Amino acid sequence: MSKLKKLIKISKSQVTIFKITNRKGYAAICKNNLTEGRTTAQAMDRMTKALKRMGYEI
Repeated sequence: MSKLKKLIKISKSQVTIFKITNRKGYAAICKNNLTEGRTTAQAMDRMTKALKRMGYEI
């Protein structure tokens, strides 16, 4: 049986979302992760998954 890892909570204000210049879509940066998405919500969802792999939760 695997042990469940306790996730460290961080605030949404630590995630920076911005419009990508000369492209369609948005990017999100947090804790040395960069994700891209068509919308801000999609970029945030992808960032949530990336942070979860590192042991963080928003």
